[in-house]
Amino acid sequence: MAELTLPKNSRVTQGKTYKAEPGATRVKSFKVYRWNPDEDANPRADTYEIDLDKCGPMVLDALIKIKNEIDPTLTFRRSCREGICGSCAMNIDGTNTLACLKPIEEVKEAVNINPLPHMPVVKDLVPDLNQAYAQYRSIEPWLQAETPPPPDGERKQSVEERAELDGLWECILCFCCTTSCPSYWWNGDRYLGPAVLMAAYRWIADSRDEATGKRLDALEDPFKLYRCHTIMNCTQTCPKGLNPAKAIGKIKQMMVERQG
Repeated sequence: MAELTLPKNSRVTQGKTYKAEPGATRVKSFKVYRWNPDEDANPRADTYEIDLDKCGPMVLDALIKIKNEIDPTLTFRRSCREGICGSCAMNIDGTNTLACLKPIEEVKEAVNINPLPHMPVVKDLVPDLNQAYAQYRSIEPWLQAETPPPPDGERKQSVEERAELDGLWECILCFCCTTSCPSYWWNGDRYLGPAVLMAAYRWIADSRDEATGKRLDALEDPFKLYRCHTIMNCTQTCPKGLNPAKAIGKIKQMMVERQG
């Protein structure tokens, strides 16, 4: 189970319980992390009882129902509701995942919902991702080439070259993998983490990009890359079924080959 970063010298206390409507026969409890830094000294866990006969099948459906019908003060991120945007990443039942892709019925007991672990909390289920986004910007995630493109079209790839990007471009930067990584918990200020390193390899592996040497030089650092110890939490928790650890391993292999 992933660990959470709480406000300093604080502990999660038991909060309010919101009972289900009278007559509800299929009731599920949702224990939701609540913390407003402007008002609360300590975070708490509020419990919401939901009638599943009047709720959609996913955890995000329950959160939306809570906010719309029970407690409008609840704060969380969401957007597409289709597992595409990554906005609703959070820790559900001890695993980092997307609330829009997590079926309620997969959780047998009460559904425990917390923000992504080891990130500063802005409010309730909203983590502060500024550091992660800054690290993403640091790898310069765009095509870099000095050779001008063909005057009559695009920079082309073979089918085989394009296939090298499969399993990389699908990343939605939800940071479920990064916040499940103990190495990132311990060295997040210097280690780039699985999501950013996989994004870096996406451009290193792109046959159209001409900055491979520059990109590898930028990653040649005891902390940026080599804090990865192949614990594999990242691959196990990715809601898109991607393998960040494999991408990191390929970067390390390229480092060895260029030195040899």
